[in-house]
Amino acid sequence: MFARNKSYDQFLSMNKHARIVFFLLAAALVFTGCTKKQAPTQLSGGVTGSQSDYGGDFVPESGMGGDYGIGADGLEPRSGSDGISNGMYNGREMVEGVLPSIYFGFDSSSISAAERSKLQQAADYLEQNPSMGLLVEGHCDWYGTAEYNLALGDRRAESVSNYLGTLGITPLRVDKLSKGSLEATSGLSKSQSSEDRRADLILLR
Repeated sequence: MFARNKSYDQFLSMNKHARIVFFLLAAALVFTGCTKKQAPTQLSGGVTGSQSDYGGDFVPESGMGGDYGIGADGLEPRSGSDGISNGMYNGREMVEGVLPSIYFGFDSSSISAAERSKLQQAADYLEQNPSMGLLVEGHCDWYGTAEYNLALGDRRAESVSNYLGTLGITPLRVDKLSKGSLEATSGLSKSQSSEDRRADLILLR
């Protein structure tokens, strides 16, 4: 009788432990399911929103990247004429066409090696003309939401400003403005819309 009761007690104890282990495993699975992050959205033939360029590109900061994507929270759509009126930007004359635009890959705010010579040219010009300022306008193609592309335009303009900083141009001489996709041509393919993925360098006199 004693042996039978002892076996029964062991059975109950094992059953109790099994239930505890099962409960802990179930709780862990629920917790993991709640905290798992969704993978970045990917377009057919494109790159994911979290992918950055390699091959020697200048990437001053990590960030969202892309001419498409999920809307950026907290950003308000704005007009493309912030501070611009009658060829003037915040009281300074805008001089366009002197410096070349900087072009970016799709879903990228990094500066490729092929574009760096243009920024060296811009830095040389600014050093030779110390009274001139620079307005960097970030542009995007038509893919994605207006809010997201405004954020991407900001990052492209910031990339240019940061790179000019490595060439000795103080940020105090550089203003940044995002146009997002406000001036983009809609309906084009990714390759056809490459001209819209750029930062324009506009001198301020």
